Amino acid sequence: MKKGKKYVAVAALVEKNKAYPIAEACELVKKTNPSKFDASVDVSFRLGVDPKYADQQIRGALVLPNGTGKTKVVLAITNKVEEAKAAGADYVGGKEMIEKIQKESWFGYDVIVATPDMMGELGKIGRLLGPKGLMPNPKTGTVAMDIAKAVSEVKAGKVEYRVDKEGNINLSIGRVSFEPTKLQENFKAIYDVLVKAKPSTVKGLYMKNVALSTTMGPSVKVLVEKI
Repeated sequence: MKKGKKYVAVAALVEKNKAYPIAEACELVKKTNPSKFDASVDVSFRLGVDPKYADQQIRGALVLPNGTGKTKVVLAITNKVEEAKAAGADYVGGKEMIEKIQKESWFGYDVIVATPDMMGELGKIGRLLGPKGLMPNPKTGTVAMDIAKAVSEVKAGKVEYRVDKEGNINLSIGRVSFEPTKLQENFKAIYDVLVKAKPSTVKGLYMKNVALSTTMGPSVKVLVEKI
């Protein structure tokens, strides 16, 4: 596939096969954004895990120190309506919301949070929510008794991470408009979490490859040893 002139020009700023210290990588990824819009800055981790083993299926969530630069639309499935609304949920309801999703194939939200008592009903539409990654899960904090806290964390910039079948984890750590130091702080937060999540059964190199990129920009490899 032929690359555009803007992409070719910014890609030339990145040395092939060179891994950059994280501070330098965060500055470079901003410079290599070929888009006019405020693109997302994403990080990709290539881990030395085998997800076919249950203990190596790394998954969780965390609130990034500086958020993601995007406010997510939250649907709260709960009977604690006032608490969820006060915390900033965009849509709140119980069984009637579940029926709306089922009957209308309604997906006008980014995240669903729910109290445990509603999971039985939500399970009935798992085939609709599952493929879209919308099914609430206790491991990511989207199923919680404290619905206000669950909503607030998502609004504050909570991100979910999950290793795919190839051993990769990809997520957004901000926008091109972020200061490099803020991108670096967000990166360090997810990096530290993944280091702590290393399964004891993993042998050999765990953090195989780490790279930053913008939505339409080139990949900038990160020097893991210098983090």
